[in-house]
Parts: sequence; C-alpha cells; structure tokens
Amino acid sequence: MTVKLLMTWDILPGREQEYFEFVVRDFIPGLQRMGMDPSDAWFTTYGDQPQIMATAQMSSINSLQHILGSSEWEELTQTLLDYVENFDYKVVPARSGFQM
Repeated sequence: MTVKLLMTWDILPGREQEYFEFVVRDFIPGLQRMGMDPSDAWFTTYGDQPQIMATAQMSSINSLQHILGSSEWEELTQTLLDYVENFDYKVVPARSGFQM
C-alpha cells in the first residue's frame, strides 16, 4: 500500500531566503536519495495553520519506517530545523488530492 509522509512547519522569520535555498539544494534531493517521491508542497497564506505542508510518497509503510529511523533522515531534519520551527510529520495511507 502506498503511503504519504505529511510534513508541516513554519519558516523562521528572517531565514526565508536561506530556507528556500536549503529546500531546493538539499532537502528535496535528500528525500529523493532516500527513495521518497516528493509530491506536493503547500504554502498557507491565511489562517491559523502551519505555514508549509509538504508531502512525499513511498510504496510501503515498511520502507518509509526504515527511512524515518535512519541517520540520514535525522541529519536532514536536524538541518531543516536551522530554518524552521514547529516541524511535525505523520504517515497516512496515500490517496489523491490534498491530505491533512
């Protein structure tokens, strides 16, 4: 069963340019190197929700759990925390369209 990793966060004020450079240069390629398929990114412009929601898909829950327990995932998300706050994620069964 295909699963989605739903990730949310808020960009730290004043770090926007560095954040976007990190996401394009390191974060997305890092997810791909680990075998994830980044599929969506959403930016909240109004309301009391996380500023960013990004998703990545995997073909199985076991494969994703293996990645989430890896040192590469830990290192990538720790670096992300240099640019963001309120980072959170969850795994859900994949379906088409927006999922939260």
